[in-house]
Amino acid sequence: MATIAPPYRPSSPGFPPVDSSRRDDDSAIAVTLRHTPLAFLLRLYMPVLEIDGQSVPAYWGRVVQSVTLGEHHVHVHVPCIAPSRIGAADTTVVAVPGRTVELEYRAPMLSFLPGALGVPPQRYPGAVAASALLLLAATLAICACIGLLLNG
Repeated sequence: MATIAPPYRPSSPGFPPVDSSRRDDDSAIAVTLRHTPLAFLLRLYMPVLEIDGQSVPAYWGRVVQSVTLGEHHVHVHVPCIAPSRIGAADTTVVAVPGRTVELEYRAPMLSFLPGALGVPPQRYPGAVAASALLLLAATLAICACIGLLLNG
């Protein structure tokens, strides 16, 4: 599915107006890379951003890369020890003259899930499952503490 930068509308914050500092025939892809604060250990790993198979220097935050006009394949993942790739996500965008295509990547809350990559805002994949697991762990801990108090 291709994402096309529409004409600027004030109600469309994901697509800023034509950047007058660039020439009219230049275009760019901006990817904002995020992870949930609960996954603070992901800060230890730099995300991998590839546009048309070419690696782009990336970091957590907003990365802007100039591109030629036309269709481009964007891939993001986070390298890790186990599994080797966390949150792999792909999309195809169409770069038009004088526009910046805004994308947002959200790393998943559980390492075996894919990431979310697309037009902002994106949701964290696995938020419901991670919340359920956290609630289950808290419930088991409370039950264990109550059991120790009653048996002690």
